[in-house]
Amino acid sequence: MDMEKYTIEYIRELQSSMKEYTVVLLKLTPKRNEAESQGIIFQHAQKNFALREEGVVSIVCPVFNHPHFGGLYIFNTDFDQTKQIIEEDPAVKAGIFQYEIYSGKSFPGDSLAK
Repeated sequence: MDMEKYTIEYIRELQSSMKEYTVVLLKLTPKRNEAESQGIIFQHAQKNFALREEGVVSIVCPVFNHPHFGGLYIFNTDFDQTKQIIEEDPAVKAGIFQYEIYSGKSFPGDSLAK
């Protein structure tokens, strides 16, 4: 790995191109294990697919087999817009998920490896 090319000037130039995003962490509640939550979880998934298609969210990353952590989003909206969207999520409204929201920055065009 060639670390020499990552000069302070290079890093500052790249940092100037960073865009603001909003990161949401979903936390599971005990309601997640209730039988009636399955239909609501499906509605939550439908909402996720719509948000992706609309370009509102870039990353939807469910986490499986963890007792408390349910997933991660990276939204293309500001903090307040993201909060409004998350609070309208069927699973959040039903108390199946709780959430934490953080402002962050990343480089436009970053993506998951194919």
